Amino acid sequence: MTQADAAQKQDASEQDKSSIATVRSLWPYMWPHDRPDLKMRVLYASFFLVLAKLVTAIVPFFFKYATDALNGLEVGAWWIPAALATPVMLVVGFNVARIVMTGLNQLRDALFARVGQHAVRQLAYRTFVHMHKLSLRFHLARRTGGLSRIIERGTKGIETIVRFTILNTLPTILEFALYAGIFAYYFGWEYVVVIALTVWAYSYFTIKASDWRISIRRDMNASDTDANSKAVDSLLNYETVKYFGNEKMESDRFDVSMAKYEIAATKTWTSLGWLNFGQTFIFSIGMLVCMVLSALAVQRGEQTLGDFVLINMFLMQLSIPLNFIGFVYREIRQGLTDIEAMFDLLEVEEEVKDQPNAPDLVVKEGTIKFDSVDFRYDHDRPILKNVSFEVPAGKTVAIVGPSGAGKSTISRLLFRFYDIQGGSITIDGQDLREVDQSSLRAAIGMVPQDTVLFNESIAYNVRYGRMSATEEEVRQAADRAQIGDFIERLPQGFATQVGERGLKLSGGEKQRVAIARTLLKAPPILILDEATSALDTQTEQEIKAALDIVSENRTTVVIAHRLSTVIDADEIIVLRTGEIAERGTHQDLLKMGGLYSAMWDRQREASEAEQALRDAQARDELGVVVRKPKDEA
Repeated sequence: MTQADAAQKQDASEQDKSSIATVRSLWPYMWPHDRPDLKMRVLYASFFLVLAKLVTAIVPFFFKYATDALNGLEVGAWWIPAALATPVMLVVGFNVARIVMTGLNQLRDALFARVGQHAVRQLAYRTFVHMHKLSLRFHLARRTGGLSRIIERGTKGIETIVRFTILNTLPTILEFALYAGIFAYYFGWEYVVVIALTVWAYSYFTIKASDWRISIRRDMNASDTDANSKAVDSLLNYETVKYFGNEKMESDRFDVSMAKYEIAATKTWTSLGWLNFGQTFIFSIGMLVCMVLSALAVQRGEQTLGDFVLINMFLMQLSIPLNFIGFVYREIRQGLTDIEAMFDLLEVEEEVKDQPNAPDLVVKEGTIKFDSVDFRYDHDRPILKNVSFEVPAGKTVAIVGPSGAGKSTISRLLFRFYDIQGGSITIDGQDLREVDQSSLRAAIGMVPQDTVLFNESIAYNVRYGRMSATEEEVRQAADRAQIGDFIERLPQGFATQVGERGLKLSGGEKQRVAIARTLLKAPPILILDEATSALDTQTEQEIKAALDIVSENRTTVVIAHRLSTVIDADEIIVLRTGEIAERGTHQDLLKMGGLYSAMWDRQREASEAEQALRDAQARDELGVVVRKPKDEA
């Protein structure tokens, strides 16, 4: 055995173990302990499955006896009354039996449908919930399109396993066992041996060929996932693509993935042709041997013409489920692969976990305290180093500093998107790591720099702050955020759709919606994470006025880039490379003449230059031009 063959055999063995583990993980969803009604459906479906196969085994006998009756032979079946032993009635019985067989199969499928769909729903729901429990680190490292594809294929995989394992594979095994018994009893073991060898060769060839095709299918899925991720990523960043004129580059990236998909898909269909041909060849050889044996027995007088027809009918009926073996096996293996990817996702450990029976955060005053906090995203990349400060209840503390100083990290730590490596963060003396996460986040409101809205109505996005809010409360929140008049002027008012990520609204309008939903949430603690840095000066002042309303009587942490927005803060903390470089009021920091003072001077000079430019543009628009006097002649 070559090294490549050994590796392939080991890989196949690992796949088999993985498939068994996946089926074991899926079983609780198929036999739910808390749903006795679904368990009864499984039992009833199983009963009708067996009954349908018994009827299926009877159907060919009607055809045999009808053939013998037409050939002038007497029907000797004890279970057929003499009155029904005429050719016409036997033909009628044959078709009635086929109708009953089909009806029982459909009844079985109908009973099992709810079981399968319940499994789909429960597993999809569990995966969706689990994805929201995973850390921000996980989601920043994954593509949304790829994750949605895993869930989509995983839910389809559950349906596949249910449909083909329970409703096709088990009935086929039962059917073969019945036919083997009938052939042994009526015609002899040589027929059973021929049929068994045929089924074995057919199945062996199908499984080996399907395993080969599954590797091709995996390549196709990988290309499909990659193409879908690129497409979603590109469309979500539609404006950025347009800004840089990179439509062709995005199209080329997408086409590279689709070219790989095209190659894999072509191989899939080509290999399917070889699979179908090989299956037909093997079964035809087995059928040929059985028919020759029967034909010779008829010539010797050992069998009737009806027996010849009976054997042919049984083989034709057996060929129907056998024809699906390749398809069923491939779909089951693919379904297991897809479900396996979903279970792998479910096995990703939650980075930020609540302690067992963690109590809810109780906010009485809202005092925030960072005590010697150390934090790093990666082992060799420290972000915050021994940071200590306090935000007294009802006060406003601003955090400023150069880019990369760790300002936004503080807001993420307050929401406990990550756990710190050293020190502690408390609210009213309660360590954030010891309280329930949902209660923590319920107590904090956030107005971020980049407000991303849901592709729903304005009312939905405002109400997202508190989904139980009434229409009147939504309107009041919008008015307090100074966006109510704007919304009322829209043709559809609060029912106006904001578009993907809120792109139908301007930056200032989106910020006001974010402020409105934070007002509606009414949290005791507020975080403003560079909420005005992306806005023009006029809009910034308008938004700042709305933010002053939001932060009134609330413990507020302001993370700012523009220092002009934090001059009224009770304390300003200046971060530099993850450490507190300076702290104090605006006036105190200016007197120090340090980092804050230098930042203030640079921003003031930039603001003055910007104002001078606007004044010049305004004079030009008004036609105010300063001309030199003409020289006298």
